[in-house]
Amino acid sequence: MNDPTPLKIYFVAGERSGDLHGGNLIRALKSRFTEVHCRGFGGDYMRDAGMEVVVHYREMAFMGFAEVLANLSTISKKIKLCKKDILSYKPDAVVLIDYAGFNLRIAKFAKQNGIKVFWYISPKVWAWNQNRAIKLKANIDRMFVILPFEKEFFKKFNWTVDYVGNPVLDAVKMHQADQEFLTRNKIGSNKPLVALLPGSRKQELNMIIPLMAEVAKQNPSCQFAVATVDNLSTEFYGDLRSLPNVSFISGATYDLLHHAQAAIVTSGTATLETALFNVPQVVVYRTSAVSYLIAKNLIRVPYISLVNLIADREVVKEMIQQKANSKDVSAELNLILNDNQYREKMMQRYKEIRNVLDTGSASENTAELMLRYLQSTN
Repeated sequence: MNDPTPLKIYFVAGERSGDLHGGNLIRALKSRFTEVHCRGFGGDYMRDAGMEVVVHYREMAFMGFAEVLANLSTISKKIKLCKKDILSYKPDAVVLIDYAGFNLRIAKFAKQNGIKVFWYISPKVWAWNQNRAIKLKANIDRMFVILPFEKEFFKKFNWTVDYVGNPVLDAVKMHQADQEFLTRNKIGSNKPLVALLPGSRKQELNMIIPLMAEVAKQNPSCQFAVATVDNLSTEFYGDLRSLPNVSFISGATYDLLHHAQAAIVTSGTATLETALFNVPQVVVYRTSAVSYLIAKNLIRVPYISLVNLIADREVVKEMIQQKANSKDVSAELNLILNDNQYREKMMQRYKEIRNVLDTGSASENTAELMLRYLQSTN
């Protein structure tokens, strides 16, 4: 794109993973076009990449149907603020990153106001609300998907989308391991290190931390390290704080995974990150009874973890609600730590997943396509 006129892009990311991938996308855009001005809703990664952050995603990170309902007033105010700010900013394009409920409203609004709408990282409509794809198609100019099966899914709606590769793999490839990590965090090498990835939302922590604490108590022969998030105090980690075989790692999840022998992971992007670091894992998930009942009736896919969804078979065990108990999780942890054949089978499946996802840099591919589409309409 050779036009020297500055390009203005408004981003909306409502979660940590969206912030990470948004930051990488902004850097890729800036490397191709010198005058890119970015503003929007996001977080620290996007700010570091050069975006002016209007609202931090921490103010909007609600999980589950019940939790969203309880915070509708806050969400509504943020939507109004976002719409007003977009009109004031007058961007050349709006780039929406995942965060379906919020961003669908912004997509419709931007489209009605003649603003180009790009969506990076499709909402998981294939999982629980497939007809929502029709709404997406009506309000989005281009969709950039990061899971191979999504391209085929959207074909059912006569919609051609761009598969750009997976930004999680990009982030893992770019990571440079801290070789002093274990020493700096006073983690010895005499016991197997188990990474605990409970998620970044308060609602997730309230449900998962008690389970992880019980597992740590039942496995004194292991050392556990919790991947914490900067914006939450250690109070949210409850019983884990008092256990002698548990340490806390802030802002270094990838270094933790690089050194871990196993992991207990809450479903989400972290399951894929763990797989790409070749760490055997067990996936656990708990939510409120109301959210679970609603989800159980709506979800249309057989798995909750990205690892199993991409492989289209069970690669890692998923323990949900009542099945997410300390006895069963400890039993699975023992398998992935000590059964070499079991571990190797999981590692082989991980390798297959990596090969499927490895199509070059998702951020670079997306930036190239976005600039091309903008150029073709100018």
